[in-house]
Amino acid sequence: MKYLHIRDARVIAPAQQLDETCDIYLSEGRIRAIGQKPAGGTIESTLDANGLWLVPGFIDLSAHLNEPGYTQRGTIASETKAAANAGFTHVCSQPLTKPVADSPAVIQLILEKSANAGQARVLPLGALTQGLAGEQIANMVSLTSAGCVALSNARQPIKDAYVLRRLMEYAATYDIRLFLDANDAALSAGGVMHEGPTATRMGLAGIPETAETIALAQILLLAEQTGARIHINQISCARSAAMLRDARQRDLDVSADVAMANLCFTDSKVQGFDGRFHVQPPLRSESDRQALLEAVNSGELAICSNHQRHETAAKKAPFAEAAPGIAIYDEFITLLLQLVNSGELALNPAINALSKLPADTLGMNVGFEEGKVFNAALIDPAGKVVSTFVDGFKTLRN
Repeated sequence: MKYLHIRDARVIAPAQQLDETCDIYLSEGRIRAIGQKPAGGTIESTLDANGLWLVPGFIDLSAHLNEPGYTQRGTIASETKAAANAGFTHVCSQPLTKPVADSPAVIQLILEKSANAGQARVLPLGALTQGLAGEQIANMVSLTSAGCVALSNARQPIKDAYVLRRLMEYAATYDIRLFLDANDAALSAGGVMHEGPTATRMGLAGIPETAETIALAQILLLAEQTGARIHINQISCARSAAMLRDARQRDLDVSADVAMANLCFTDSKVQGFDGRFHVQPPLRSESDRQALLEAVNSGELAICSNHQRHETAAKKAPFAEAAPGIAIYDEFITLLLQLVNSGELALNPAINALSKLPADTLGMNVGFEEGKVFNAALIDPAGKVVSTFVDGFKTLRN
């Protein structure tokens, strides 16, 4: 047997409570030994990882990949390459495509394009309602059978609480996890940034914190009633983190994530009307940002990219008309390391929030154990991903 020898890496694997400098030996895409070389076989090549971090591949719980339908913004091939260059080996794709990902045929197309691209693996999120219209239940069973890891309505509003309850009841019957965004459409209607002093000073319509917390309270109460397994995408405020903490103490099967932008920036970034910072959910206050960082550090929140690429003109429009969303893969590692190096985010909780917590949400098994398929990222702490391994194979890099 021939081995790839990764030498002298700082191996960080929260799932195995591993953080030490050691060697790893790979063959046929799998880990064959950690520490000492196996008795048999020869070393075919050696990768010197001295001074580098070897971490489980990141799993992105929310990204907009644009294909099918919006390939002028990016394709599955280009976006999964950008994801792999940021350390992601798996990406959950939101169903807001054209056509909407509400049929097995569209899911099959996404999976085929992902396999052909050979970069980060796409884990499709199927549409929760037909056409994402928020009224008629999509064929949940056929979508999960086609390869969807969960169902989402991609921040498109659900018609009312009655429909949401029926969606949860159906999902609970078939043990299907739902990815839901906590957003009251009536309270957030017309808003383009966090409701607060900055929005008032700039004359921009605000989105109150209650647009999120009222919707979240409704979701949690219905989840408790129906027994549905729920993941909350992209919370943005301190009150939501506290509500989720209380829900878990009551043994609700609920997980959640926060977008990287909400960990790094606040509504003050909107000063200057920079359309790059028109995002959904909105950037909120510094106290909210600190509470979200605390929740990540305590192991309560996963981190997602909420990556969404738009045409340049769509982001350079006047702020209120700019398309919401930020293309963040290209700067994801830089932002992550800034948080770590500043002491705001501890390294091991950060890796946990990008690997083990997302894996737990999806029912995946990650980390470094002998015999396991090798999904990993080799990171230079100075500020870049050196290599990403997807299913044991190094992805192509620029």
